[in-house]
Amino acid sequence: MKAITFHTHGGPEVLQLSELPEPTPARGEVLVRLRAAALNRVDLFVRQGWPGLKLQMPHIPGADGAGEIAALGEDVSDLQIGDAVVINANLGCGQCDFCLAGQDNLCRNWHLLGETVPGTYAEYRALPARQVYPLPAGFDFHVAAASALVFQTAWHSLITRGGLRPGETVLVVGASGGVNTASIQIAKFAGAKVIVVGSDAKKLALAESLGADILIDRSKEEDWSKAVFLATNRRGVDVVVDNVGTTFPLSFRAARKGGRILTVGNTGGPRFEIDNRFIFSKHLSLIGSTMSNLRDFATVMELMIAGKLRPALDRSYPLAEARQAHERLESGQQMGKITLQI
Repeated sequence: MKAITFHTHGGPEVLQLSELPEPTPARGEVLVRLRAAALNRVDLFVRQGWPGLKLQMPHIPGADGAGEIAALGEDVSDLQIGDAVVINANLGCGQCDFCLAGQDNLCRNWHLLGETVPGTYAEYRALPARQVYPLPAGFDFHVAAASALVFQTAWHSLITRGGLRPGETVLVVGASGGVNTASIQIAKFAGAKVIVVGSDAKKLALAESLGADILIDRSKEEDWSKAVFLATNRRGVDVVVDNVGTTFPLSFRAARKGGRILTVGNTGGPRFEIDNRFIFSKHLSLIGSTMSNLRDFATVMELMIAGKLRPALDRSYPLAEARQAHERLESGQQMGKITLQI
């Protein structure tokens, strides 16, 4: 099969189109013939080399994908060859205490597809049958692939962990990234008012098209926390979605007393300074999470299939042009999700 691999960490130039053996599904597994894969920022971090990340080379990147069932392993009876499916990259073992309690994203043997195990930039991927969700016949594979990771991550953070309630005000720091565009839609779906801080007019226009109520251009508002404060009648927001990290000082200022700061990532880098006085003096809650459980994944996939949630799509590249796709994501010029045609 054809797959994108890298043999050493580095820039986009380390990605290469390779020919690898087609995997065989084991007991309880299915073989998916991928038709689309979607890029996530974690793909860049893995390619560059997380501190402490140890991979078996060559490595196939990619967390998100969708396609058709090509083969069934033994004991798989609820799926059929030819079924359209979307892949859940959140790999719990299904056996530990967390998995048995329905918290598979806290699994003691947790893996993320494309991060610590081979991913979706390939024609075929074998994985446990519980890791795929059925799609209606004819459903757009690119829409499905672009939805899986970001919508489950945003839903788990905002709804399950963050306890977002109707009528609350949510600040989303960043206007065009996958999780942020998903967060805007989920917050509106939950009945919240949404303020978005973005870097330019085009990205803010995208946020507005997704339902954002108030737009703040940080290129014109260096201390955007003041603009948020004024937009909320000097109260502050109930919830801040901040997956940058280095923007925490302004996010702490923008939150109301008793507010919640939600984070699922650190696109600005893993280390930064914060002023702890804001946390205890304003009674702030800092809530982190990773991915979601199977229940939340099923919820957002049903909403996606029903058209109530929809990923913003930027552009698609052939599998062989994964390098160019990475270059675009790395440039920050994308307006939504980038996908690969397989």
